Parts: sequence; structure tokens; C-alpha cells
Amino acid sequence: MAAAAETRVFLEVRRRLQSALLILGEPKEGSMPMDISITPSSLQMKTAEGCTEICLPAEVRLVPSSSRGLQYVAGDGLHLRLQARADFSTKLTSMFNQSSQAQDCCTFYCQSCGEVLIRDRKLLRVLPLPAENWGALVGEWCCHPDPFANKPLHPRENDCFIGDSFFLVNLRSDMWQPGPRVAPVETHCLSSENHFKLKPKANTNVICKRCKVMLGETVSSETIKFYITEMIIQPSERKFPIIPRSQFVQSIIAQCLVELSSARSTFRFSIQGHDGKAYILLWLLNSDSLVIESLGSSRSVKKFPLLEDISKADSSSAGNAVKVLYQPCIKSRNEKLASSWESDISVHSLTLPSATCLELLLILSSNNAMLPPSLRCMNSFQVAFLRM
Repeated sequence: MAAAAETRVFLEVRRRLQSALLILGEPKEGSMPMDISITPSSLQMKTAEGCTEICLPAEVRLVPSSSRGLQYVAGDGLHLRLQARADFSTKLTSMFNQSSQAQDCCTFYCQSCGEVLIRDRKLLRVLPLPAENWGALVGEWCCHPDPFANKPLHPRENDCFIGDSFFLVNLRSDMWQPGPRVAPVETHCLSSENHFKLKPKANTNVICKRCKVMLGETVSSETIKFYITEMIIQPSERKFPIIPRSQFVQSIIAQCLVELSSARSTFRFSIQGHDGKAYILLWLLNSDSLVIESLGSSRSVKKFPLLEDISKADSSSAGNAVKVLYQPCIKSRNEKLASSWESDISVHSLTLPSATCLELLLILSSNNAMLPPSLRCMNSFQVAFLRM
């Protein structure tokens, strides 16, 4: 058979709506006309130069008879809508499985380099922190003075509290007992009594000794706040999982957005650095998307770059993705919009290390550039998918 036609294929499947948008990119000059065949499990494009066949992942099935709305969009190619079924799990996996792992010994790793931060910590309680305005709610509902006034919620020994974008961990057992220890964390001066000596806020950053990544901040003499984008927490009997940094950040942020939107019915987020500056404005559109993309450079294509698991490079793979609108706020961009979002109570703020905010912005920009041109913008915002 002749060389395959180089046709770019983009497919977005909406699980809840059971619908799909299929875009077949323009082939190179001289490759028209094109004969397109759609089956439940594959796509086939034939031209005078050859044939390209795209095999869909096993989780996705199309309904060819439902095809409608065929149109040509300059710069993109052919757009087609049809029904689709996507059988993949949407159950979120929490950073902690409170029922099974809370009693196990856990090891905390730096996600960037794999260095052990806390070894063999037995967590007896893993508890979510209340919403940021919990103090105001207590004042509204209590007829007596607030019993929690001026009493921060800090974890006790063998506790871990989970916030929107961080963990609070008590290090008392690591400081006073010979068992678990904090290995590669620079905490800026221990006193002679083995307590953390707090310095001005600029000096409370917790830094990985190996790769110098900011992991979190010291909150009190016994408590450290670790950001969820910088940590991997595993049962001690498991090995450190090697996950590409961009894939990890996408997954954590996507999961965080979905959980917060479900729990608090908020869909707009301001991504702020630990320096207090807003870096990105995010608007969550949907969390039931499955995105498949192929450049179609071979006769039978089974790899989809946006969704391929490096550890399963020999098999087709599909997974959840969230669709977001975003606006960057760096270099004084979108100042007016950022200011209006800051004063809007329906906008939720997420604080991360400033370097991670810039990483996320690069990921969003890269994912936006991979989309067909007609899908890259919506209502003056840029569009991107974050893989879960």
C-alpha cells in the first residue's frame, strides 16, 4: 500500500452527553479528495496517496449512523458530530484512602526528585480541614463567644490535615523520638531543644535539599505545610512512583478543581503563588471529557499522545480530562479581570508555590497549542484540557 496520508485527528468525547466532536485535519496538498470511513472502533481516511487507520481505545465506541453537522472549517479541516459511548471510570482517587491507609506507615517523597522527606510515618488520623470561612460561620451560628477564636487548627502527633492545596503535618514525633525522621528538608535553623525556630515569613520556606524545590512552609514550631503539587505520599512498602512532572501537576490540579467544584459549587478559581500574586484565572467548563489526538503519521495508529501512559507504551489508553478556560495574569496582564475576580465571593483561591504556578501556565499554554485552531479560544479566554 502507498505511504499513509498525514491526517491529523482530534476527538473529544463527552461521557455524560454521550456525544463526540471529531475533527479531521486538512491533509497535505494533493491528497484530496478523501474517503472517510467511520466504524464503532476505528476511523479510516483514504486518499490517492494511501490510507490512514486510527484504532480507538477499547473504552470508546462511536455510533456511525448518528453522524451529523458535517462542515469544513478553514485551518482545521472537517468537523463532524456524532454519538459516542465512553466506558471509563470517573471515580477520583484521594491523596489518602482514609479507610485503609490512615493506619499504615507512609513515606513522604519530593515529587520532583524522589528524595525521602518523612520516612515510615504512622498516620492515625487523616482529616480534611474546614472551609476558609469556617470561623465566620461559627460566629454567625453560636450564641456564645467563639470557643475557637485565636486557636488555629494544627495537627497533633501522628495527624495529617488536608487543605485545598496543602497538607499540614505534625513533626513532633520526628523531632522527639528516634523513629521516623525528616530527611532532606531544610527548615532554617533548629534550636538546641530540637524545635523549629521560626524566622520572618520570607525565611519559613521548606526546601528539598537535593533539588532545591520549594515544598512548603513552616506554620509553627511543630507543624509544616506541604503543598500537594510537590509531594507524593505512599505506603512505606511501595516504591516511589516515577511520574513525569507535567503529568503529575495536571492530574493533581484537575482533581482539585473537580473536588472543589463538586463540594462548593464553585467553578472559577484564582491560582495564586505563595508570594500572594495571582498567576492564572481558571474557569472549569466540564469534567467529563475524553480527549484523543493523533497526527496519523502511520497506517495503523494506536498511540494517543495526550492520553498515553508512559508505563503502558505498548497499549492504547484513554482517561478523563477536564476542560478549562484560562487567562494568564503574569507581567501585569488581565489586571482588571483579576481584580474583579478577587472581590467576587464565588471565586475560590488556590495557593501554590510560585514556580509551580508558572509550570501550570506553561502546561496550559502547551495544551492549548495542541488543539485545533478553532477550539483554542472561547469568549476571550484560552481553552485547555488537563488530564486527570
